[in-house]
Amino acid sequence: MRILLTGGCGFIGSAVVRHLIRHTRHSVINVDCMTYAASAATVAEVAQDDRYQHVKANIVDSGAMKRLFELHQPDAVMHLAAESHVDRSIDGPGVFIQTNVVGTYSLLEAARAYWSSLDAQRQAAFRFHHISTDEVFGHLGPTDPPFTETTPYDPRSPYSASKASSDHLVRAWHHTYGLPTFVTNTTNNYGIWHFPEKLIPLVTINAIEGRELPVYGTGENIRDWLFVEDHAEALVRAIERGVPGETYAIGARQPRTNLQVVKTICAVLDDLCPDSQGPHERLIRFVTDRPGHDFRYEIDPTHAEKALGWKARHTFEDGIRTTIEWYLQHRSWWEDIRARRYTGQRLGTST
Repeated sequence: MRILLTGGCGFIGSAVVRHLIRHTRHSVINVDCMTYAASAATVAEVAQDDRYQHVKANIVDSGAMKRLFELHQPDAVMHLAAESHVDRSIDGPGVFIQTNVVGTYSLLEAARAYWSSLDAQRQAAFRFHHISTDEVFGHLGPTDPPFTETTPYDPRSPYSASKASSDHLVRAWHHTYGLPTFVTNTTNNYGIWHFPEKLIPLVTINAIEGRELPVYGTGENIRDWLFVEDHAEALVRAIERGVPGETYAIGARQPRTNLQVVKTICAVLDDLCPDSQGPHERLIRFVTDRPGHDFRYEIDPTHAEKALGWKARHTFEDGIRTTIEWYLQHRSWWEDIRARRYTGQRLGTST
């Protein structure tokens, strides 16, 4: 397939790009406008491959999106471009509405115009895959069953509300216009190339540098953690096998409290690079909780596992060690981000 993929220089998008070039014969047109969280380094290993091309364009630009479809004639769309940091959405929700809602609308309309021009065979084969989050479902109590594909929507932050809106648009374009769309919702991702404002890289980097490790509230909020390379494999399976109108909830069955995550990072760093000042846990500091902080997210991925023939390969313990080793080996990447592009120190827990 020739896949038009949005947000391919971001954290999850770049993992999908690398997986597609490494493990499939598909070609990729990576549409990324290179916001603060994007990095060309994330796709450097595939940048010279004949099956890869990067186009710097903003999905909100409807004219640019229309021209991209006409020029590249894709067989499928994988839509990952999004503003995704909950704290940033609380401080400035406008850009989330523009990118996640208006941008998705712009892409859907460009895809619909293009798809309508195809012959019957190519129309039937075309897919529009929208990648979303479990945060659209709201939150779970301690004993509630995990989210599934049929869980009612209950977004509670500007970020999750904008993603819920985009999910609804994608489904509406399928039911109203027949555009062959489907949606995947995932749990929190972690892994290599994760931007330093999110929980795991922030804590890892702070601990490496001997800085305080901020934990919201009491640290009891729970997330189901999925290694990003496992997620990338699931998303590629979905674009190959996904059925229009369907939803696939993708998770790893590995819930942890935020405090457990932070303590695990500390324990791995104690092993890999002991601190002469003492165990890294001494750096943990509990800070004021953020507004509307959802208590728990967790997905039951049974349907996706069966439908896509996929299951997460990495345990959290293996994945977190791999991730921390990578950050220790790639200091220049995140040191440059901290020095030149990112000045905040806020804790992140979103996907």
